[in-house]
Amino acid sequence: MLRLSADMNCNLAVPRHVAIVMDGNGRWAKKRYLPRFFGHKAGVDALVRVINACADRGVEYLTVFAFSSENWKRPEDEVSGLMGLVLVAVTKYLAKLARDGVRIVIVGDRNAVSDRLRAAWLEAETATQHNTRITLSVAFNYGGRWDVVQACKQAVAAGLTADQITEQALSGYMAMRHAPDPDLFIRTGGEVRISNFLLWQVAYAELVFTECLWPDFDVQALDAALADYAGRERRFGAVTAAPAGAGGG
Repeated sequence: MLRLSADMNCNLAVPRHVAIVMDGNGRWAKKRYLPRFFGHKAGVDALVRVINACADRGVEYLTVFAFSSENWKRPEDEVSGLMGLVLVAVTKYLAKLARDGVRIVIVGDRNAVSDRLRAAWLEAETATQHNTRITLSVAFNYGGRWDVVQACKQAVAAGLTADQITEQALSGYMAMRHAPDPDLFIRTGGEVRISNFLLWQVAYAELVFTECLWPDFDVQALDAALADYAGRERRFGAVTAAPAGAGGG
């Protein structure tokens, strides 16, 4: 396994933006005969490790899929536990992430969550808004199809005509408009699908799927994914350069 380290002086290409579907928390807990909640808690700890590892390696943007719009169908106690875990995570890690230079942005439909959760998100975004080491976008109550629909609605509300709604124009209304399109998409947990995550934005991303369950995803696993990415020749259809909007921002 080729391993990259934060202090390694090498010429391997580093993705500017990494997107991750953090899958496998429940199975991780089940293997240990623990309630699913403990898997999600271990997943938060894994995320904090990966944030700093990405920043150390020169990744500028990290986007993670924390809670999809379809996750509301999960058992009520699990959903309630996840909401509580978000509040605990903000309390436990916000000060540290702020000191580490992490900017936090929440993307997704905020209408369905509690006022308390919205307030915690606002606190995290406000406390870190001037940080520049790495931008962490947390997709919560998010779906790729929802994102396209809400962007279209915003464009129409802004008065754009049908002829004015281009790819570039619509990108300006997407929930991820603050970041370039992902260069590398990672999914843990062994599933090989995108699952309605950043459908618009990952059109030209390199995809890496791993059997590793998210709580076990460590620096070595991240380095393996980055090395895989560095070994690929990126192609964008019939051209050799990225299309407008891919990797920009």
